[in-house]
Amino acid sequence: MLKRLLLALAVLGLLIMLFFWAALNWSYSTGERAGWVQKLSKKGWVCKTWEGELALVSLPGAMPEKFLFTIRDDAVAEAVTRAMGKRVSLHYEEKVGLPTTCFGETRHYVTKVIPADEIPLAPGVTVPAPGAATPAPTVPAPAVTAPAAGALTPATGAPLPTAPGGTAPALPGAAPAPVGSTPSR
Repeated sequence: MLKRLLLALAVLGLLIMLFFWAALNWSYSTGERAGWVQKLSKKGWVCKTWEGELALVSLPGAMPEKFLFTIRDDAVAEAVTRAMGKRVSLHYEEKVGLPTTCFGETRHYVTKVIPADEIPLAPGVTVPAPGAATPAPTVPAPAVTAPAAGALTPATGAPLPTAPGGTAPALPGAAPAPVGSTPSR
C-alpha cells in the first residue's frame, strides 16, 4: 500500500516537473516590440525576476500604450538598463500556462534587446537618434516656369511682354508654356 502511494506521488511529481519544463521551454508566440523602456525593477518575495514597462508610441502626440514584460536573465536586464532613455526593440517570447507569479508577473519574457538607431515617424520619414551619423540634406533646384499671360511685373506693375502668339510671357530662361494649355490666373 505504501509502495503504491509513493509510486503515485513520484509519477505525479514527474508529471508536474514535465509540465513546468514544457511551459518554460515552449513559446506560444514570439515577436518584437519597439519603444522606450520606462521602468525596470527586480521584484518578488522568493523568486526574483526583472519586471519592466515599455512605452509604445504609434504617432507623435498620441497616448502611449504600455507593454509589460518580464526578464529572467540578468545579462539581458543589464542590457535593457544600459538602453534606458533610448528607443529600443525588445525580442520577447510569450509563455502560457505558468501557474504562479514565481516565474514572472507577465506572460511576455524578453530574451534580447536591440537599441534603435533611427526613430520612424511615418513611412519613409525618420529622425536620426542622437549621436547617429546624419546624411547631408539634398535640396532640389527650383524649376523655372513662365508666369501666366497678363501677369504684371512686381517692381513696376507694368504688363510682362508676351511671346509671339500671346500665349505666355517671354522671359529669359523661362520654360515655354505647353501647347494647348490655358494659363492660370
